[in-house]
Amino acid sequence: MKLILDHFPNLNKKQIEQFSMLKAIYENWNQKINVISRKDIDNINLRHVLHSMSIAKFIKFKKETKILDLGTGGGFPGIPLAILFPDCNFILVDSVKKKITVVENVVKELRLNNVISYCSRVEELDLKFDFLVTRAVAKMPKIINWSRGKFNLESNNEIKNGVIALKGGDINEELSSINNPTILPIEEILDNQYFIDKKIVYVPI
Repeated sequence: MKLILDHFPNLNKKQIEQFSMLKAIYENWNQKINVISRKDIDNINLRHVLHSMSIAKFIKFKKETKILDLGTGGGFPGIPLAILFPDCNFILVDSVKKKITVVENVVKELRLNNVISYCSRVEELDLKFDFLVTRAVAKMPKIINWSRGKFNLESNNEIKNGVIALKGGDINEELSSINNPTILPIEEILDNQYFIDKKIVYVPI
């Protein structure tokens, strides 16, 4: 928990309580339904929670913003962001049922009332959102193609509605066909060796 508070010192009492609960909840569910590797579960606050929270250093979502988490897996980055932004609406989507089962139960245990989840592919959902967040699910052109026509046209945040992806390694090739992506190295906003090759990539739609 110290790791999280070092980078996000202004959390309120409820948020601190929720973030403090995460590791034990995921350890418990991971024994029943394996969605996080053994190595990662031991370092969940760094590799999953804080990594997800890095998006909040890039954008402070305004109240009522609707955010879809594509390929959420066990709930990342959606669940940490939902804790950080309780006045926003989060839609967590994954095509693997067991992962959504974990998400639903984590949301219930944390008493998050700003999250809904679907076992589906995003292109099959009939809904609109302001931002799509995702973590290493697919290359950016595919993500943009899957979500085409689903973004709200009116932007109410400081940046235009679009895709915010957490990426690692060399991303030059997958971004070669994308116009003006914003690339933010996470090591510039979170002081930890783990984030050295990791980036936030934003593409307005």
